Amino acid sequence: RYVVLTTKHHEGFTNWGSPVSWNWNSLDTGPHRDLVGELGQALRESNIRYGLYHSLLEWFNPLYLADKESGFKTQDFVLKKTMPELYDLVLKYKPDLIWSDGDWEAPESYWNSTSFLAWLYNDSPVKDTVVVNDRWGNNCSCHHGGYYNCADKYKPGTLPTHKWEMCSSIDKLSWGYRSSMNIAELMDEASIIEELVQTVSFGGNYLLNVGPTKEGVIVPIFQERLLALGRWLDTNGEAIYESKPWRVQMENSTDTVWYTSKGPVVYAIFLTWPLDNVLELSSPTPSPATQVTMLGFAGTLKWQKSPGKGLLVTLPYMLPSPLPPQSGWTVKLEGVK
Repeated sequence: RYVVLTTKHHEGFTNWGSPVSWNWNSLDTGPHRDLVGELGQALRESNIRYGLYHSLLEWFNPLYLADKESGFKTQDFVLKKTMPELYDLVLKYKPDLIWSDGDWEAPESYWNSTSFLAWLYNDSPVKDTVVVNDRWGNNCSCHHGGYYNCADKYKPGTLPTHKWEMCSSIDKLSWGYRSSMNIAELMDEASIIEELVQTVSFGGNYLLNVGPTKEGVIVPIFQERLLALGRWLDTNGEAIYESKPWRVQMENSTDTVWYTSKGPVVYAIFLTWPLDNVLELSSPTPSPATQVTMLGFAGTLKWQKSPGKGLLVTLPYMLPSPLPPQSGWTVKLEGVK
């Protein structure tokens, strides 16, 4: 329910008419368009939140390279390029989220991160609504931030105590577009769903990246993956959106059953269909009032208490098919502890 656009990556080209990036931006050259503004307008019309990715550093900028040479004792690049652009982005586009990156070579004292964030949260036009990540200096990640990214493709393994986001890319080898990519190097639908489910069970948000072509086209294979995930969410989104981690994140005996919750309701999302059509859940404790349904399927499901603990759920009959079924189904449990 939010989209993050790369306003500027480490090479320094800006996707809006930055006043301090003369001739090296999308308004002065290339498409001659304000891409940051146009996408923002389209998203807001669709009621989707808008995040802006921005790289603090620029690999080839002579000012940055000179500051680096000085051991970051000088701040010419920050004062003349990085900070003017960050302030410009906030004042012009009023983002809901700022996704900072490129922080790792220098401390926050070089980047002036704290003074920018103090302005952002106290005086900026988005001070009451904006959210930021944790990449604002070389010792910041996973320690400070509105939410944590920790590292690209970060998987915590246990329930974190701080809000976090997992950023992943459909192309396993790149965040940008590669004309030479082949199908084996892309995440398939099942892997994407699995990553989403695991992330949400641990209380995280899932940010899935695609690299458009230089013409700004999202290629058909990426469209296909995103639309497949959208279809899956049409059915199973109730267990994902606005959910909270449950007391158990995954079934102990297996990493193919993951839990989320919403108030008293518990959702068990299972990634492989059991061969005998019986889903064994050992973590929930049933009661006489327990009711089990399946998202996307009408009617209630039969269940019985498990001989050990938990419950056995009889799933709807699946027609035999030469193709493996899609990945990920959700049973909704009411009246369990």
